Amino acid sequence: MTAQREWFEKDFYATLGVSKEASSKEVTKAYRKLARQLHPDANPGDEASEARFKEVTAAYDVVGDESRRAEYDQVRQMGPMGGFGAGPGHGGMGGGGFPGGGMGGFDLGDLFGGMFAGGQGGGRGQRGADLETRLTLSFTEAVNGATTSVHLVSDAACGTCSGSGARPGTRPTTCGACGGRGVQAEDQGPFSFSRPCGQCSGRGSQIDDPCGSCRGSGVERRPREVKVRIPAGVDEGQRIRLKGRGEPGRGGPDGDLFIVVAVEPDTRFGRRGRHLTVSVPVTFPQVVLGAEIEVPLLDGGTVTLKVPAGTRSGQTFRVKKRGVPEKGGTGDLLVSIEVEVPTDPTEAERAAVEALAEAMADARADVVADAAAGSTDPRGHEDPPPDRLDGETP
Repeated sequence: MTAQREWFEKDFYATLGVSKEASSKEVTKAYRKLARQLHPDANPGDEASEARFKEVTAAYDVVGDESRRAEYDQVRQMGPMGGFGAGPGHGGMGGGGFPGGGMGGFDLGDLFGGMFAGGQGGGRGQRGADLETRLTLSFTEAVNGATTSVHLVSDAACGTCSGSGARPGTRPTTCGACGGRGVQAEDQGPFSFSRPCGQCSGRGSQIDDPCGSCRGSGVERRPREVKVRIPAGVDEGQRIRLKGRGEPGRGGPDGDLFIVVAVEPDTRFGRRGRHLTVSVPVTFPQVVLGAEIEVPLLDGGTVTLKVPAGTRSGQTFRVKKRGVPEKGGTGDLLVSIEVEVPTDPTEAERAAVEALAEAMADARADVVADAAAGSTDPRGHEDPPPDRLDGETP
């Protein structure tokens, strides 16, 4: 396990605003919503939002990963740990109440062994640090997915010694202080914990003849290129995890690389979840009489849409399966109709509009006249009551 002390102190579910029983999809949805609201690009100069963004990101790093979430839940079942190492009267863990020094069935050796570099029998050393970088995608790449590369400058395994830290031709030797385990026992009252070996920094080995390039560290700072496959349907603020592509470990596993996605807006298309949106201009005669229009698609093609007579400006039509492809299925294309109004009509257009206006005025006058004539019957009584609704008793 890779439990950290803050796991005992922080409720990551509360940070994301979800319940402990929330599904993975609900956790991701909550994170994306908060990430869009709190991202530094959306709140320039707002230190509070930036701090909150980091908290949300840290929480999602744990509960957004199935294996780490399981470990976190197991740790949290042990109860509040704010008084870590204190006696029972201080809200901490005393020796009593847990048979055999255990914690409700948990093996403390297994649980806390991963909190510090190494662990019993492991000699695993220190895990490499996680890295984060930002990748900007075009609107089309975000919708359809892409294979691209990110460039970053970070620590990487030394090219001279291949990360061993020893001069080529030599090998590290076993640490005499910890016997190669990488950890040393530390007695804290009723419990015994492991801590990184102070002699070898948790690696379990010592460098007698260090590499001249990295001076025994096994790492060097250099630019590198990392290829990444972006899945279809990624959205603004989404984080992609590349396991083991972070900084190299010191005798332990390498860290992870997290890629935060930024999406460039498109001049024509928009997005609403897994649906794409587009506005299509039409003429007044087309919405009055009805017409078939060509609607552009994101891939450069078109699709024919039938606009019925009497369509209102701003009305939206749905073209199925032309949206964002995702695991749960492809979304739709939502087409909004916008009636074009000529800003500089020709003489013919002006004459046609004037004739239409006159015809509509005459028709409106006839309707008003008919309504006035039918307001009373010849005997001077008020209009009769309207016909009863279906199912209404007379």
